[in-house]
Amino acid sequence: MPNASSVNIAILAKAPVPGRTKTRLIPAIGAHAAAVLQERLTERAIETAVAADIGPVTLWCTPDLMYVSFQDLAARFPIVLKRQPDGDLGARMLGAIAANNGPTIVVGTDCPAMSPEHLRTAANALAEADVVLIPAEDGGYVLIGAPVAHPQLFVDIAWGTATVLDETRARIAARGLKATELPALWDLDSDADLARFEQMFPEMAL
Repeated sequence: MPNASSVNIAILAKAPVPGRTKTRLIPAIGAHAAAVLQERLTERAIETAVAADIGPVTLWCTPDLMYVSFQDLAARFPIVLKRQPDGDLGARMLGAIAANNGPTIVVGTDCPAMSPEHLRTAANALAEADVVLIPAEDGGYVLIGAPVAHPQLFVDIAWGTATVLDETRARIAARGLKATELPALWDLDSDADLARFEQMFPEMAL
């Protein structure tokens, strides 16, 4: 059942272009397979967000929303497509939150372990928290949500490093914001992650 207070879900996704996505996995599986994997992960993220049934789902696309894959997903699922703003990951996440009136949860496509229940729990946390996070096992996070935009949480962060979560926690504390952290999940970045993915999600395996 949807919450009484609707929560937007913003999914940041790269177009599945060979050689430009899941680049860390290309040495192991090749550029074409990496692009296929990106496409499957994006579809799973959308399925999860729609099933959560907590509010509108927007797929924020890069480099633009005219790729066939994005258009196909928009035809099959009740989502809206928007182009990601320019800038680093922080600018893109901040833009996705600032674009909405009301609370917003931002996720990527690299966490196949995320379930509708994770999204519902995060949405419920925003009834009292200023920020909700689901940490990633590698030191980042796989979900961030807030009732309003907090620009300080997204500027001058060393994205893609093991310090992202600690830096974000420090900024939350420094600004006196109330945060809720949910149990950590893993994201799919390395060969080891790929092996775990293939074992846990054989139906999505390449």
